[in-house]
Amino acid sequence: MQNYKYEEVHQQVKQWLEDVVIGLNLCPFAAKPNRNEQIQIFISEASNEEVILEEIYQQLQKLDSTPVEELETTLVVTPNLFSDFADYNQYLDLIDALVFQMGYQGIYQIASFHPDYCFHGTEPDDAENLTNRSPYPIFHLIREGSMEKVLKHYPDPEGIPERNIECVESLTEEDVARLFPFLK
Repeated sequence: MQNYKYEEVHQQVKQWLEDVVIGLNLCPFAAKPNRNEQIQIFISEASNEEVILEEIYQQLQKLDSTPVEELETTLVVTPNLFSDFADYNQYLDLIDALVFQMGYQGIYQIASFHPDYCFHGTEPDDAENLTNRSPYPIFHLIREGSMEKVLKHYPDPEGIPERNIECVESLTEEDVARLFPFLK
């Protein structure tokens, strides 16, 4: 893996998942599949966009052919690609087109995470961007059926983004340094 050690990347992503995503409860649905070891962290060695698209295709097929009890969701980590957030963000359109082309629209959705994530209409240093910042560019492949099932039993799912923003805005500088050591 070009400039990256597989185990180091895997450990950093797992740490981020446990400390930030689950630890801050940014995704209230992640703890159970993490506990049950149903989250796959797939680390791509791809150094070009065609290869990663093929790998995402393969990971979607794997999700499709694996029972949800064994594999709930997949994080596709791309340490060798998309250092520029604008390039990463544009690439999401290709992945959405792939999902559509495969007939997976309404079955799978993609959540996006990047070290320099910046929501439209925000400034790069705005705290709310921390909700989608990760150690490496990540494409999160989510089963929509699982989300729908969980959301039925979750109070006020529409309030999750606002609660997440409040959570990260309340972090101290020390908290941010500890939880997001990969930030520049």
